[in-house]
Amino acid sequence: MKRRYQVAVHTPLISVSLISTFLVPDAAIIAALPKNPDKTVNCEILVVGGGLSGVATAYEGLLAGRRVCLTEITDWLGGQISSQGTSALDERPTQRSLQFYSRGYLELRDRIRRKYGKLNPGDCWVSEACFLPRDAHNILAQMLKDAEKRGKGKLEWFPNTVIKDLEISADGRIINSAIAIQSQPAKGAPSINTFPLSRTIEDAYSYQNSSFFNKSIIRLVPKQVKSNAPQWYVVDTSETGEIIALADVPYRLGIDGRSYLEPSASSPTNDPYCPQGFTYTFAMEATKQPQPQTMPPFYSQYSPYFSYELSRLANFDLVFTYRRIWSPSKGKLEKFGGVSFSSPTPGDISMQNWTWGNDYRPGTAQDNLLYTRQQLQATGQLKPGGWMGGLRTETLRKAEENALSFYYWLVAGTTDSQLGEGVKQPQPNNRLLTGINSPMGTVHGLSKYPYMREARRIIGRPSWGQPEGFGIWEIDISRRDYNDQYYRQTLPADMYRRLRAALAGLEAVSVIEGKVSPDQAMRRTRSTVFPDAVGIGHYAIDFHPCMVESPPETPGNKERPGERRGAGQAYPFQIALRAMIPQKIDNLLVGGKSIATSHIAAAAYRVHSFEWSAGAAAGTVAAFSLKNAVAPYQLVNNLPKPEPRLQALKRLLEQNGNPTAFPDTSIFNQNWQDWK
Repeated sequence: MKRRYQVAVHTPLISVSLISTFLVPDAAIIAALPKNPDKTVNCEILVVGGGLSGVATAYEGLLAGRRVCLTEITDWLGGQISSQGTSALDERPTQRSLQFYSRGYLELRDRIRRKYGKLNPGDCWVSEACFLPRDAHNILAQMLKDAEKRGKGKLEWFPNTVIKDLEISADGRIINSAIAIQSQPAKGAPSINTFPLSRTIEDAYSYQNSSFFNKSIIRLVPKQVKSNAPQWYVVDTSETGEIIALADVPYRLGIDGRSYLEPSASSPTNDPYCPQGFTYTFAMEATKQPQPQTMPPFYSQYSPYFSYELSRLANFDLVFTYRRIWSPSKGKLEKFGGVSFSSPTPGDISMQNWTWGNDYRPGTAQDNLLYTRQQLQATGQLKPGGWMGGLRTETLRKAEENALSFYYWLVAGTTDSQLGEGVKQPQPNNRLLTGINSPMGTVHGLSKYPYMREARRIIGRPSWGQPEGFGIWEIDISRRDYNDQYYRQTLPADMYRRLRAALAGLEAVSVIEGKVSPDQAMRRTRSTVFPDAVGIGHYAIDFHPCMVESPPETPGNKERPGERRGAGQAYPFQIALRAMIPQKIDNLLVGGKSIATSHIAAAAYRVHSFEWSAGAAAGTVAAFSLKNAVAPYQLVNNLPKPEPRLQALKRLLEQNGNPTAFPDTSIFNQNWQDWK
């Protein structure tokens, strides 16, 4: 029996989707399947990745009454705050004091508070909200269930599921269907969370059953409803930009070359092998008595890397309480390095996420985690049936070993790679929390998935002012004034003039025309105001740089020189719709860390509330586009000319409690210095 599939036909101005008569899907994809799909599921919005951005996309789609399919490689919703273990909300004081967040993020915070009776049951000092990852998953699952009921939508939730293949129309502009693989434990096999990701990821992307997993093949398709616009939307909210890589749309990875838009770049040219480091988190519990500690067999390989990093941080209690996620009793008040905190007491649980600890920071073509396009081609992952997740499995394995070694260093180590001898002392009154019922929900004790700080980032479509593709850059958000000798000496004269003109705000034209000297132009004190803003965020530009040598744990290894130059404070910033629309494919949207940002801007556009805001925007845009039979790119095609449909979308976001701008946002407002 032949199935019905869509063929996309396009005019220069609009995308017209027509139902063809009894066409079979892409033959190469079908040939790669070992059997017919076990089931076919209809979706209006397919969300790939169940992190915070994916949950937010689903949340808004359900409230809009849409049928949402949500896939996730792990069995937990929440990404950063659950399966990745970083359950400490990164927030800025002013935004937090005003409670100026998306409605779903506010609901999440409120549910955390109601769960524990307070927002910070861990009494951590890095955040005002530190909590247990498992509880985050349960809270988000209930939020989606309630949104489904309130909005009369329908959620199809696929845990332990990966996207294996896409069927894309002959002209390359519409994703017609997706093939997913869902895994469950094989008969007699242990729990799916028994082994670390490096042991199971290649199996998860294989169609064949194994000794670990039984697989179900699922075809995800749109409803077959005739329309003059895309029938469904696929939203890539994965942690690494999986779908943009699999669909082979243009994207960036790692360092962007130095330019007037990215003046603090550590390299004059692009370097795709140096994204920010990633981290396998783990939870450890303070105990009353010393615990037996077993040295991992690979410890000596990684121990030369570990350090408290700075003298003001060289205190075990300070590090333990930094991201303490559970504290049943209050310890005595301590102070170290200018930071006040309550000392650990037996039963306290700390989540570890430390730069010179369980961060793993590869930076070369020999060990990079996220394969480049060239590496994907070389490994056959862009061929039909060849996709295996786009990650280097060996680097995952070494990051897992590094994290377990860091735990042992914390409790038994006596060396410090940055501060020398005599600084680190053993702390045996602690234990690593392992088991299915542990905070990380794994037998091995590490997070189910590593915390990813940077992903593949799309290059948006050509736009006015950015003919090579839209992006959000360092100078769009940074508070730096760039009026120092480094930039004068490092940047060519013409590049420096363009930099100062871009920062001059209302005086930009005068600087370009030479009527005002670059050094005399007033530096604007705000972020770039985007006419197509659909979300907001605020956080510092925070770096965890890659290392120079391979492997990262090489004794004496150094961070990539200049990588931290771009770090510093940022103004409150916006999420432009153009940053969420990839080139080539009309029914693909991007949320989370894969929107069109630069390497430096991405260091701020990666935290919890931003991810939620980007997801809320994606879910709203998808539902709006379906309702109004308009493709998202058509909402921004005529910018900077007024676009009534774009304004209707922005009004809908605001009415729904999803801000698109901070209070008093205007090109005339120069009072952003007050935002902390």
